[in-house]
Amino acid sequence: MANIKSQIKRNKQNEKRRLRNRIVRGSTRSAVNKARVAIGEQNENREDLVLKAIVALDKAVQKGVIHKNNAARKKSRLMKRLAAVK
Repeated sequence: MANIKSQIKRNKQNEKRRLRNRIVRGSTRSAVNKARVAIGEQNENREDLVLKAIVALDKAVQKGVIHKNNAARKKSRLMKRLAAVK
């Protein structure tokens, strides 16, 4: 454990951010997985779920939780799967 005052504060901040980021990252993963399942099952509302996943990815990027290229790659793969089904 750190014994320098600034490092103790930094550790507290990092822990708060980690917990906040977990929520965003988890909801993003859920949205992407739901979209993937809907595409695989030929679900009729798959396009809506893909759009929700894209919105979730964009919000995660805005909040700095994931990198923009990571989100772009995931969006691209989702759209590619959706196009292949159509």
